[in-house]
Parts: sequence; structure tokens; C-alpha cells
Amino acid sequence: MKELLISITQGLVENPDAVTVDVDEPNEEGVVVYHLHVAEGDMGRVIGKQGRIAKAIRVVMRAAATRSDEKISVDID
Repeated sequence: MKELLISITQGLVENPDAVTVDVDEPNEEGVVVYHLHVAEGDMGRVIGKQGRIAKAIRVVMRAAATRSDEKISVDID
């Protein structure tokens, strides 16, 4: 899952080397939180107009997680 998030994000940004993902342990509800970090100048590219790209990333990640019976959340830091 981490690799999928990194590959999606690296395709969007100008500085793909600055993309990092931190993964938290599952919380009491079983949700794993992925913290996405990008360069300051690429933040707008990842969020998109009115958050549309960020929402699309979250939808794709949730769909992939559902296939492997996981619950995930993506936070853009």
C-alpha cells in the first residue's frame, strides 16, 4: 500500500525525491493511517483545486485497501 501511494504521488509532483510516507500502527478501530509528505512547492499539486486530487488519491487508496481487507486513511502533511 505504501508503494502504491508513493508511485501515485511521484507522478504528480515536480520533486519526486521529496515524497515520503510514514505509516502508523492500526488504531483501536483497525484503521492504518498513512502520512504523506511532499515538498512545500508540490503541496498544491497533490491537493488540487478544492481538494479534488487529494480526494481522488484517498478513493484509490481505500479501494486498494478494500481488496486486501484493510482499513486505511491518508493524511497529507
